[in-house]
Amino acid sequence: MRKRRNQKGASAVEFAIILPVLVALFFGIVDFGLLIYDKQVITNASREGARAGIVQRIPRLSAADIARVVDAYAADHLVTFGSRTNPVTTVPSGSCAAFGQDLEVNVSYNYNFLALTTIAINARTVMKCE
Repeated sequence: MRKRRNQKGASAVEFAIILPVLVALFFGIVDFGLLIYDKQVITNASREGARAGIVQRIPRLSAADIARVVDAYAADHLVTFGSRTNPVTTVPSGSCAAFGQDLEVNVSYNYNFLALTTIAINARTVMKCE
């Protein structure tokens, strides 16, 4: 009986010690999940821009028009927690001048982790012009 009284509150102390580790682990999982989601969004934004650029129309979309398509897609789908940094889209000049030519759309975005640092996310899509 005496041994049992001396252990009173031990579980509360153990919980207080392990709680910060569990909270950090939980938020790390959430943060890396958002990183993977934003990577997928940037990849899809690159595809949307390339698809808009290769479709046959007169006149063809310019590099600025393709960048607007990418920005619109990213604005609708990126999870940014209020930091409205737009992705940077690059399209080589003279793309899609002829049928069958490649159109390359490169998109880069700086993902801000909630606590630590920033990491660059890049996506590249190449499609044949129609």
